[in-house]
Amino acid sequence: MSKILMVISAAATLQLADGSTHPTGFWAEEVAASHRVLKAAGVEVDIATPGGVKPTVDALSLSEQGGVSAADAEEFEAYLAGIANELATPLALSDVTIGDYDAIYIPGGHAPMADLARDADLGRLLNEADAQGKTVAALCHGVAGLLSASTADGSFTFAGRDLTSFTDEEERQGGLGENTPFFVESRLRERGAVPRTGAAWSNTVVVDGNLITGQNPQSSTATAEAVLKALSA
Repeated sequence: MSKILMVISAAATLQLADGSTHPTGFWAEEVAASHRVLKAAGVEVDIATPGGVKPTVDALSLSEQGGVSAADAEEFEAYLAGIANELATPLALSDVTIGDYDAIYIPGGHAPMADLARDADLGRLLNEADAQGKTVAALCHGVAGLLSASTADGSFTFAGRDLTSFTDEEERQGGLGENTPFFVESRLRERGAVPRTGAAWSNTVVVDGNLITGQNPQSSTATAEAVLKALSA
């Protein structure tokens, strides 16, 4: 049986470009849909956060204000309730040994921009996983977590790699707009990655070797399915 480490942000607030504080957390669909697909395939999933802190769900991801229908919100909330014990007692990233896992999976919500993008423990795990050819997967703003990984000379571990993420266009249309702390797509490009983005809000997954990335919440299921395909190869 394959075993996946799902890394979720522990941040509940995000400092915006204007210095104000904005409530945040993980995006319900990205955790719920991804976890459901992986578990349904018989994969063992461990949840980890920085410091082993219980993660917070972004309230917007369970509301029509966040573009989520009432029916979908009810479905996601019910699934999260079913894994409430796992979410309440995550592993601490600092305690994780990458040799115990076949893949890393990082869902989003804006929260990863607040902590995972610069988390040294995540960076260590990503570097070790990539060096060993293990599957590295990230979704939406979770792709910002890849920014935590640098080589010995300070360059970006995933420079030169094809990937996607929540796009600058999507951030301006339905995200935090110009008040975002940084644009994930642009930051990845600045660090040397090669963004291959689909149309805004499209189900888009990019696979480059062992690196699998999904563009947005709409890509949650397809990203998890791509990980399953990689693990079965």
